[in-house]
Amino acid sequence: MLKVQNIEIVYHDVVLAVRGISLEVPPKKMVALLGSNGAGKSTTLKAISNILEIEDGEIEEGSIEFEGQRIDHAGPEAVVRKGILQVPEGRGIFDDLTVLENLKMGCFTRTDSGAARSDLEAVLGYFPVLRDRQTQTAGYLSGGEQQMLAIGRALLARPKLLMMDEPSLGLAPLIIQEIFRIIRQIREKEGTAILLVEQNAQIALSISDTGYIMENGKIVLDGPCGKLMQNEDVKEFYLGFTEVGTKKSYRDVKHYKRRKRWLS
Repeated sequence: MLKVQNIEIVYHDVVLAVRGISLEVPPKKMVALLGSNGAGKSTTLKAISNILEIEDGEIEEGSIEFEGQRIDHAGPEAVVRKGILQVPEGRGIFDDLTVLENLKMGCFTRTDSGAARSDLEAVLGYFPVLRDRQTQTAGYLSGGEQQMLAIGRALLARPKLLMMDEPSLGLAPLIIQEIFRIIRQIREKEGTAILLVEQNAQIALSISDTGYIMENGKIVLDGPCGKLMQNEDVKEFYLGFTEVGTKKSYRDVKHYKRRKRWLS
């Protein structure tokens, strides 16, 4: 469905942020894109959505295809109309609009009003709390409720591919579990392909089919998630397990090095 081939992304004509990465998202599959802060994950999503220009970024090499057609030179609205929706980091809701008004913004490319109303009911079924908050100003929602609103708004555009950027960011553990339960349900019920950028590697790998790991703008490891979760490097650097199987926190580690093959 989505094929990113050897793209290089530059900011301000001088900063090379993404260094020739390639990845694929098959139909109806969930793919996790993992990595530390600054690895280039969000930049990759922005390139697919074609919104790099807002931040003075551009794709200098490579191509992006969706359903067999190149989209790396399409405008952001054209990308949305093709069925690619992004739930941005920080949610990106309209604070001064009501919950219902925010949800309706997800329908701006649609002309099938009857089906849109039906889809709105389906979204409110996924997120009952939003049904109770329909007339409330969105800026007063909790962080978890705002994340649900951002996901619901994207779903109302009927995405073929849903890209999610750090959906667990800043949320309490119980809310994170609920968000990912709903994400899994959406994938299974709607058949929506999902590209998930997430720093919580444990939960991302546990619900995804395939994973890619980025370091310094490059893909350093990829494969089926079950295999990645057994990889010793992934266990140590992303799942927090030492070789003897004990948990450790990065806060307790002043310095560590990736194995040489990761940087080759």
